[in-house]
Amino acid sequence: MAGTAEQTTSASESTTHFGFRTVAEEEKQGLVHEVFEKVAARYDLMNDLMSGGLHRAWKDAMIAWLAPPRSQRPFAHIDVAGGTGDVAFRLLERAGPNAHVTLCDINPHMLTVGRARAEESDWGDQVEIACGNAEALPFPDKSFDAYTIAFGIRNVTHIERALTEARRVLKPGGRFLCLEFSQVAVPGLDKIYDTYSFQLIPRMGRWVTGDADPYQYLVESIRQFPDQERFAAMIREAGFERVSYRNLSGGIAAIHSGWRL
Repeated sequence: MAGTAEQTTSASESTTHFGFRTVAEEEKQGLVHEVFEKVAARYDLMNDLMSGGLHRAWKDAMIAWLAPPRSQRPFAHIDVAGGTGDVAFRLLERAGPNAHVTLCDINPHMLTVGRARAEESDWGDQVEIACGNAEALPFPDKSFDAYTIAFGIRNVTHIERALTEARRVLKPGGRFLCLEFSQVAVPGLDKIYDTYSFQLIPRMGRWVTGDADPYQYLVESIRQFPDQERFAAMIREAGFERVSYRNLSGGIAAIHSGWRL
């Protein structure tokens, strides 16, 4: 899943993490881009491998918690690191006829897949495709009613900048939701999950795509990401209020929520 490996760094630091490797900050984005260029055509299959198929239920849970309006009211939504449009189309299935989704991703290879899906869908006129960096979104202040990012916040070099941008583009009263792999909270499950992640997922990736490296990076990146409480604190530090989270599947993933009030 769209993911990076980084702990938050201060402005004075010049290194970050790519999986378990320490790399120069300026190299991070290019390395991540290579990962998703390799897997773009099989992104949804990659998600199935990474989550054992559970990502579909987790994304449904995120949209259910968002509860987009089913009325005629206009609803402007942005899905960042939206890749193939998996979350965007889930939202449109549940929202009213005047909902509009901006599908934003930094990787044009991923957006090619999302654009094709939009053109084939019944919601093509309700989807805008935009190439943009989560750390510097190409949209005016207070543009959207809701912001989602699913398995993408790990992909950015500076998480705190992406969170600040998320708040900037939300209207007052707008909501931020992030679905991300997190830290297992059930004793015993963590060891089973580690075995699955580090031993089986790269092997499956090699078998399916012929290349294990992207999958090795992705499972390593999960271990570098802040745990549930630390990430909730980062969301508050970005200016969001009423911050909360829900663990999914024993903490394998978590949904974090915050409001711009």
